[in-house]
Amino acid sequence: MRRLPLYLLTILFLVSCEQDNYDKGEGEYSLMRADFVEAHVGSDLRVDYIVTDDGDSLATEPHFTVKAIQKGDTVYRAALYYNKVKNSQGQTVAEAKGMSIVPTLVPAMPDKFEEILTDPVKFESMWMATNGRYLNASIIVMTGQPDEEDSRQTIALVQDDVLTHADGKQTVCYRLYHDQGGVPEYYSMQTYFSIPTNSLNADSLHLTINTYNGEIVKCVAIKK
Repeated sequence: MRRLPLYLLTILFLVSCEQDNYDKGEGEYSLMRADFVEAHVGSDLRVDYIVTDDGDSLATEPHFTVKAIQKGDTVYRAALYYNKVKNSQGQTVAEAKGMSIVPTLVPAMPDKFEEILTDPVKFESMWMATNGRYLNASIIVMTGQPDEEDSRQTIALVQDDVLTHADGKQTVCYRLYHDQGGVPEYYSMQTYFSIPTNSLNADSLHLTINTYNGEIVKCVAIKK
C-alpha cells in the first residue's frame, strides 16, 4: 500500500502539544496516518465517514468540515491525515487532523479543448489504489504569486488513442493537459490527482507527461 508522506501535512485545525509528550514520542501526531480516501459528506457539510484506498470504512469522530467542502450529501476524493483510535463504545474511528481535496481527472476527448496545452511538470510517481478504484499520481508543479488574481493552473486528462492488441486486450493512451495559466514558476509544489478506474474502459493505460526533461510515458495495468 502506498502511504502519503506526513511531511506534506497541511494543518487545517488548531492543535497544541506539550514538550514532554513530544520527547516520549507520544505526541498528538506520533501515530498519525495519511491516506487517500473517499470522504462522505452529509447535508451539514461535515465528513461523517471515510473509505480508504485499502478498503477500510471508518466513521469520523468528531465529524468535521474544511473550507473546500461546498456541497452536502456527496463524496469527496481527499488526502486525510488522522489518528485511528477507539471511541467510548470501543469502536475504531478516524480522528481527523487535516484534509485536503484531491482532484479527480476524468478523460476527455481532444475536441473538448480549444488547445491542448502541455506545459511541463515534474513527475514523481504513479500507483494503483489497493482497492483498484483509483489510479493515483504525484507530480510537482512550479508556482508563485501571480500578478493577476485570476491566474491559475489547470490540469486535465486528454485521450489520444485506444490500442487493441492481438489478444483482444486494449490500452488507452492519455496525455496530461497542463496550463501554467500565467502563474510564475518560482518554487516547487507537490500535487496529487486521482483517475477513477471506472472511467477507463481498457486493460492498461499509457499516460504521456511533458516534464522539464522532455516527454515521458508511464504504463499501468488497470485492475478489474
